[in-house]
Amino acid sequence: MFTGIVEAVGHIGKIERQSDDIRLTISSDKLDLADVKLGDSIATNGVCLTVVKINADGYVADVSAETVALTGFANYQVGQKVNLEKAVTPTTRLGGHMVSGHVDGIATINQRELRGKAIEFWLESPAELSRYIAHKGSITVDGVSLTVNEVDGNRFRLTIVPHTADETTLTSLQAGDKVNIEVDLIARYLERLMQAKTEPQQSSGVTLETLAKAGFMR
Repeated sequence: MFTGIVEAVGHIGKIERQSDDIRLTISSDKLDLADVKLGDSIATNGVCLTVVKINADGYVADVSAETVALTGFANYQVGQKVNLEKAVTPTTRLGGHMVSGHVDGIATINQRELRGKAIEFWLESPAELSRYIAHKGSITVDGVSLTVNEVDGNRFRLTIVPHTADETTLTSLQAGDKVNIEVDLIARYLERLMQAKTEPQQSSGVTLETLAKAGFMR
């Protein structure tokens, strides 16, 4: 689990193709790896990756074919900058929102404008994800927790304040660029709960008589 508050920006140092999968070497002189162990999770541009090797200045992680197909990793190149965040701990401040690191899809930057010192983006999401994107709701873009300021069909508007622009890769985004997005977890669970209400309820087949026969009741 993550919060969408980026801890450091790193870059892809190496990409190794392994059939349909890839192995990434991520380098960063700003991410503190002192408390990172093999098997730990690090969100890399919003994608939860498992650390399989720790280097002096970064880590190595495997990316499955499914993850490659659903995220921007399919088009990433050596040298690409990526946002990094280690998994939360029980004492971590939840400064953003609950982020799983399971990217839902790819959105496209339609428009970029400067508004004072902030950067304003309009993005277009896949049609099937638009129902989860709400005005003043939360969304994760390349691993960054952001607030949706306006929604227009499949399009939504984000405002990037100077601090976020300085500390993440978002400042380099231009119209036409594609980004990883993860919609709000709460919206997804609410939808599933509402669906469950309309689905026929199936009996487990467990009755008081069955429990008594099995010795659970006297």
